[in-house]
Amino acid sequence: MTDEASPGRRAAGVAAASAGRLGRAGSRALTTALGGRERTRVILLLASVLALASADTATVGASAIQLRHDLGINNTDVGLLVTITSLVAAAASLPFGVLADRVTRTRLLGGAIVLWGAAMIWSATAPSFGRLVLARVFLGGVTAAAGPIVASLVGDWFAPSERGRIYGYVISGELVGAAIGFSVTGGIATLSWRAAFVILALPAFVLAWLVFQLPEPARGGTSPLLSGTSPPPTADAGDASGDQTTDAQLLAREHGLEPDPELVLTQDPRHMGLLAATRYVLSIKTNVAIILASAGGYYFLSGVQTFGVEFVTKQYGIAQALSTLVLLVVGAAGVVGVLAGGALGDFLLHRGYLNGRILVSAIAAAVAVVLFVPAIFTRSPLAALPYISVAALALSAQNPPIDAARLDIVHPLLWGRAEAIRTFLRTLAQAFAPLLFGAVSDYVFGGGRSGLQWTFALMLLPLAASAYFLFKALRTYPRDVATASASASAGFAT
Repeated sequence: MTDEASPGRRAAGVAAASAGRLGRAGSRALTTALGGRERTRVILLLASVLALASADTATVGASAIQLRHDLGINNTDVGLLVTITSLVAAAASLPFGVLADRVTRTRLLGGAIVLWGAAMIWSATAPSFGRLVLARVFLGGVTAAAGPIVASLVGDWFAPSERGRIYGYVISGELVGAAIGFSVTGGIATLSWRAAFVILALPAFVLAWLVFQLPEPARGGTSPLLSGTSPPPTADAGDASGDQTTDAQLLAREHGLEPDPELVLTQDPRHMGLLAATRYVLSIKTNVAIILASAGGYYFLSGVQTFGVEFVTKQYGIAQALSTLVLLVVGAAGVVGVLAGGALGDFLLHRGYLNGRILVSAIAAAVAVVLFVPAIFTRSPLAALPYISVAALALSAQNPPIDAARLDIVHPLLWGRAEAIRTFLRTLAQAFAPLLFGAVSDYVFGGGRSGLQWTFALMLLPLAASAYFLFKALRTYPRDVATASASASAGFAT
């Protein structure tokens, strides 16, 4: 018996050793690609923060059938769960944006993640739909910390020349999180949606502990974490000195672009209240265009996260497990999109094309709209998969370049509040997507497969609007970059 078992044990040992070597090689390759161990740690943790929030939203969508059966609700109620979370997150993002510009961000983010985990466990134990709604209200309030804090940290931790590429890595966390929500916790939800939320909550506490270990970077992007270096020096919330000029702003100076004199800051941004900061960032035309474009893209994505599994199952006549596999393929295409979009925007900027990041986003948004049309109306999963995959790639590719471009048109000491304002307005639009998708499907188009099909087709209009606003931003972006450069030149150092 022992002799017969020995070859099996040896084979298992060889397989384990090979897997270990592959894992170590993959880890070394990733560390090299991201520029060192410290940069890799920061990027992976920021991506994990977005993944956690995205996984939660996707889990609600993947659990829709079980939630309806267990709690006696319909598509509109499922959409309401996501909508309420998003509306509360929109309101809470404003105070978190103020805090992101003034307090230690890593501690604030770590504390918020602890509360995320608690809120997810609370959701799992909710005995009724009303209690579940209450738990989601609390969850929305604490997840609001992610947007402003992550944006501010990316700006301070990484050099302007690579922010598009870095945003690609970080935003890929949203797609990976959605994949986890659809596949892992979504699969568990077929047995118990409560267990799905508990399992999703457990990594939150580990993530919070790791975020607490991160050092606080210097404000204003003055000491970025360069490839192969150790962590940047820490700084107090008010410390911001040194050169804050981005690559786009240097190009604007080289091209002799004139700033808008009415928008050049003459006062320290740290002394601006929330209302004054709001008026200022909404007076930047490109920023408004980016907010509107982002709202259109995330509106559609939110509907996909909530009703994507059900749509794929009914439209293509496949089982839920297989529909989850289809969405994983689509999610992988989305990851390729965010990585390619950010890198391409940076490449064009380095080649001297000031509008490169905006152009990449505008073209990607337009391509996504065109390709989603055949994907929605075909009934064959094999015929639809190429269209859906490339459309998802294009939809995802627009986000990293415009996120990086946004940092080029706003003073560094306003990054947290500017992102909070963008998150608030974008999330207001995004929040209604699940509710409207569900209501339009149920009450306008009669529910069922056809109802979801025509709902997804109608909801392409906001996505088309996002492409329109991005093409408009090509005209305003250069001058807004020049204005931000003139404001940054004032220094406002302590």
